[in-house]
Amino acid sequence: MAGVADAAAPGSSGDGRRGGAPEQQQQDAGRGEQKSSCSSGESWLPAGGSGQPPQRTETLGFYESDRERKKKRSVSDLSLLRFISAELTRGYFLEHNEAKYTERRERVYTCMRIPRELEKLMFFGIFLCLDAFLYVFTLLPLRVFLALFQFITLPCYGLRDRRLLQPAQVCDIFKGVILVICYFMMHYVDYSMMYHLIRGQSVIKLYIIYNMLEVADRLFSSFGQDILDALYWTATEPKERKRAHIGVIPHFFMAVLYVFLHAILIMVQATTLNVAFNSHNKSLLTIMMSNNFVEIKGSVFKKFEKNNLFQMSNSDIKERFTNYVLLLIVCLRNMEQFSWNPDHLWVLFPDVCMVIASEIAVDIVKHAFITKFNDITADVYSEYRASLAFDLVSSRQKNAYTDYSDSVSRRMGFIPLPLAVLLIRVVTSSIKVQGVLAYACVVLFYCGLISLKVLNSIVLLGKSCQYVKEANMEEKLFNPPPTSTPGKPLSKPQSKFKSPQGFPTDESFSASVTNQPVHQKENPTSLLVTSNSDQFLTTPDGEDKDISQDNSELKHRSSKKDLLEIDRFTICGNRID
Repeated sequence: MAGVADAAAPGSSGDGRRGGAPEQQQQDAGRGEQKSSCSSGESWLPAGGSGQPPQRTETLGFYESDRERKKKRSVSDLSLLRFISAELTRGYFLEHNEAKYTERRERVYTCMRIPRELEKLMFFGIFLCLDAFLYVFTLLPLRVFLALFQFITLPCYGLRDRRLLQPAQVCDIFKGVILVICYFMMHYVDYSMMYHLIRGQSVIKLYIIYNMLEVADRLFSSFGQDILDALYWTATEPKERKRAHIGVIPHFFMAVLYVFLHAILIMVQATTLNVAFNSHNKSLLTIMMSNNFVEIKGSVFKKFEKNNLFQMSNSDIKERFTNYVLLLIVCLRNMEQFSWNPDHLWVLFPDVCMVIASEIAVDIVKHAFITKFNDITADVYSEYRASLAFDLVSSRQKNAYTDYSDSVSRRMGFIPLPLAVLLIRVVTSSIKVQGVLAYACVVLFYCGLISLKVLNSIVLLGKSCQYVKEANMEEKLFNPPPTSTPGKPLSKPQSKFKSPQGFPTDESFSASVTNQPVHQKENPTSLLVTSNSDQFLTTPDGEDKDISQDNSELKHRSSKKDLLEIDRFTICGNRID
């Protein structure tokens, strides 16, 4: 009895003893204590060994028996032949990550589409630059002649309007006068002396000079169009307003100085390229071509958004067209030196083709990898083409607020006046016109240029209308140009509130092109929504929260139209999705 009492000491009853051991095991396993339940189980097991067997504890997901069985595994299972067999027969399924591989395939297709889409944009843009460039030689002299004729015969017809001349006629006269003055000033620059001065320099110096000239050309282009626009606006600004400028004459002299200096800069570029063509071992030409491939390194591995890529595309269009004109100047100068021998033209032809081919190859590789690294589709180039076409079509509307050549200058950074001055200077110095037959040929050539300009304009206008219709941008053509207060750009709250169709409302625009901009009162609701203090000091709820959500949606929706407001030298910070 004493032994039975001693054996019954751990529990109060037999059922309690049977239920206590499993509870102890569950508590030990829950607390993570490494205890064995065998000793507690021995207190209630019968002498014959019958009853519930002891449970195996689980450690790290394996039972003790499993670990012992793995230890007894034969060494032959870890042999080299088994490893090689596993490597040879190992398989995987690409369909388990279908989205990833589909995206990779689309990237390859995008890179394959880039050359075609890019060259379509380049082709269209180059003809736009050609149209603006031919305008200086063909229609601008005729428009200046008509404006001067109207000004001279004005007393015969009387003053029908307050203005002596229309604003467009005043701008045309200024362009013609600047062109003539700079042409006569270029006669004091000796091209031959400049050529021999550059040719005497070493190859490394010429390479550095050429790179500096490219940077200076971009800086001149960015500031030059502002100088010309300031002159045009100062000369045509209504006189009723308070004078806030230094006068027309200072602006005119600034414009003349700019065009003259920019023309000299382009002349040095053309001379450096001419020296590279005439070098014996062509080392300088090779180095200058390799400079294009350095451009890939400086642009491919940077983050680009759609509007930044639009700026780069415009820059590439302008650069390619400028290179074509520079190559034309080089060929004219070389043909003059060899007495217009046609055989020498075939000597220059391989080098010209090599320069053009390298420029095209660099542009294709650069744009292909930029679109690849930044997940930009090839369809974006059709949007760029539609934006350039919109500029051309809008300049033909009744509510146009700028000339087409000026819009191309702002959009692409291509200013035709300096390049036209240089080309006229080179052509007049290279080709001698003597005799009646020679002047007749000049007249026929001028008529041919006018025909080419008219034909090019008609084709471009037709294609531009097609691109605008494909992009669903026709309704924007009937909206007048936006107005803003002097000295301030168009405010962001005005751009946020759009019509339901996604186009600007008529309230933010002037009634007609003849009316002057009127200062508009700011909407207190827009000020309340866009105020920084309200955003930080108050928490929108109810209707205020709905207004803020609608504004964010409208802002995101209106970002698609920001492409029309981006020119070559706009600093882009927001992405157009």
